[in-house]
Amino acid sequence: MRGVGLTPPFVPVPTAHARASEASPWVLRFAHLIPPGSPVLDLACGHGRHARALAALGHPVLAVDRDPQALAAVAELPGVRRLAADLEQAPWPLPGQRFGCVVVTHYLWRPLLPQVVGAVAAGGVLLYETFALGQQTIGRPRNPEFLLRPGELLDAVRPALRVVAYEDGFVSLPQPAFVQRICAVREAGTGAEGDDPPKYNL
Repeated sequence: MRGVGLTPPFVPVPTAHARASEASPWVLRFAHLIPPGSPVLDLACGHGRHARALAALGHPVLAVDRDPQALAAVAELPGVRRLAADLEQAPWPLPGQRFGCVVVTHYLWRPLLPQVVGAVAAGGVLLYETFALGQQTIGRPRNPEFLLRPGELLDAVRPALRVVAYEDGFVSLPQPAFVQRICAVREAGTGAEGDDPPKYNL
C-alpha cells in the first residue's frame, strides 16, 4: 500500500475485494485485541463472513443488515443473532448497546459514524475498512458519497478512541483498489462516555 501507516513497517494484506466467504485479513489481524468472549457487532454484515469468523473465535455476534436474504446465510450459526434493520432510513437500532468489537467493512454511511464509534465498549475495538477516494478512477464504487476522504476515519474516531493502526492508500492485490482502514480501541478507565462493560445479550 502507498499511503499513511501508523504502525510501520506495513505488511501487505490483500483486503480490497476479498471473496464473500473470506474474512478480511485486516479484521483477522487485529481480532486478538477483542476482549475474550465479548460481544461483537458485525454492522452491514452482508452474508456474514466476519460474523462467521468471529463466532468461531468464541464471540457472541450480532449480525445486522437491511437484507433478510443476506442474513439467512448466518441463520444456523451458533452464537450469531440476526437483526434486519435499515441503517440509513430508520433510527439507530441499538441505542445504549455497546460491544467488545464493532466491525464494518465495505460500507459507508457518514451520518452513522458517531453511533458506530459510540457502540464500542470500554476496552473494546473498532475495526473499519472500506473504499477511499481514488477508487472512482479504477472501479466501483464511484459515487464519492461512498468513498472515504483522506484521514476521514481518523477524524471520526478521535478523540473518543485511541488509534492502534491506520492505513489509507492503494492496494494492488487481490485486485487494485483504494482503501482506508483503521483499528482503534476505547481505553478503559477514562471516564468518557461508553466507559462501561459491553451491554448486549444473545
